[in-house]
Amino acid sequence: ENPYLCSDECDASNPDLAHPPKLMFDSEDEGLATYWQIFFPPPEPLLANITLSWNKSIELTDDIVITFEYGRPTIMMLEKSLDNGRTWHPYQYYADDCMEAFSMPARRVRDLSATSANRVLCTEEYSRWAGSKKEKNVRFEVRDRFAIFAGPELKNMDNLYTRLESAKGLKDFFTVTDLRMRLLRPALGGTYVQRENLYKYFYAVSNIEVTGRCKCNLHANLCTFREGSLQCECEHNTTGQDCGKCKKSFRSRSWRAGSYLPLPNGSPNACNSLLFLVPADCECYGHSNRCSYIDFLNVVTCVSCKHNTRGQHCQHCRLGFYRNSSAELDDENVCIECNCNQIGSVHDRCNETGYCECKEGATGPKCDDCLPNYYWRQGCFPNVCDDELLLCQNGGTCYQNQRCLCPAGFKGVLCQQSRCD
Repeated sequence: ENPYLCSDECDASNPDLAHPPKLMFDSEDEGLATYWQIFFPPPEPLLANITLSWNKSIELTDDIVITFEYGRPTIMMLEKSLDNGRTWHPYQYYADDCMEAFSMPARRVRDLSATSANRVLCTEEYSRWAGSKKEKNVRFEVRDRFAIFAGPELKNMDNLYTRLESAKGLKDFFTVTDLRMRLLRPALGGTYVQRENLYKYFYAVSNIEVTGRCKCNLHANLCTFREGSLQCECEHNTTGQDCGKCKKSFRSRSWRAGSYLPLPNGSPNACNSLLFLVPADCECYGHSNRCSYIDFLNVVTCVSCKHNTRGQHCQHCRLGFYRNSSAELDDENVCIECNCNQIGSVHDRCNETGYCECKEGATGPKCDDCLPNYYWRQGCFPNVCDDELLLCQNGGTCYQNQRCLCPAGFKGVLCQQSRCD
């Protein structure tokens, strides 16, 4: 008898033979494994999905471990969502032959580097069929990825926290709202699929372990289950499911997540009360002493920026001005007028070096000069004549590159026609 084909031990209508999903998360007595089990009636034999949803952002802190009974899948995928299941992204691929199953070379997490720690890979470590009835666990190795920065025994956590703050996308890589296991091919015992017995193949999962914490943006030490979902117990005058905004009366500056830096205590980046708003809280570099809170953007912005500045913190120059590279942001002379020539330039704006955008034929930083073969006359126009290529003929002379002065008896742009013709 093929041990990878199911017998008649599963019957959802019989409590003694049922294997419902809740058995993946129950406590198990020593020596007795309870498990969820699924068969494969048409039209999609061999395929099954298991989805875990928290309705809340979760930060993983240890390995994800899925325990299978009677053989691990030979092909499966782990997917993640960051928006409560609206969109899904690959998290890791598993196969006994990665190239055949997913057209990817097999890789191991411990071979990744600091620059590739958040790479999605395919592993063959958890899908081999040989002896797989004893090898039950499939892992998503969070600790091994942490170890890239913190060392094999995770003793250098300061370095890990620093990289989580500075490396783009690294913190989000360990954040999920949902996980989905896509089981694509069950354990086959090293044989080919017996098509005549498709309904007998099965998956059996006895345990799924996900270790993590609520994402509270470092503004809470406690997360509780309230109103049907996990909620951060927000501190630092923040609010929201993830402590992702300031309370209404504490919006003197824009909300910011707490930070691990500087080590060892980090920065709370607390929201400040509007009652104690002072110019320094506006963060306007001295170009304004007034701020306004924009509710739908959840930001505080400077009002009436002076010294030709603009922007949320008066950190940019107004249109028609450019940044003085030799001045600090809080200098009154930080912005210099472009002074583009109104006739020679396309508009009154310039780039960050003070150069204006010129019309055809115009040149120079302010567009107040003409290119070769052009002349200035309330703007730049192509030469009518010159002393090199556009020569006046029949004794004519070129006047300021604008026209030929023709002798008696000749006419035309270049005096090329006889008046008698």
